Amino acid sequence: MLNILSILVGLVALIFAIPGLIPLLGWLNWLAVFIGVIGLAIGALSSHNSGRNLNIAVLIVAAIRLSLGGGFF
Repeated sequence: MLNILSILVGLVALIFAIPGLIPLLGWLNWLAVFIGVIGLAIGALSSHNSGRNLNIAVLIVAAIRLSLGGGFF
């Protein structure tokens, strides 16, 4: 059950991260990081790894985009 919840939270974070790749919408990645960390914590409590891995992937994409844009753009 926690794995499904973690996957759903990861998909919500992904919905914020994809438009955050567009220039001047990089601030959406801060939301994606925040939601992704919550999903990662839920996924860590689960016995399966797929939800945790999805959230890790979303966090990596959002963090790289934030580092390229200087944290804002």
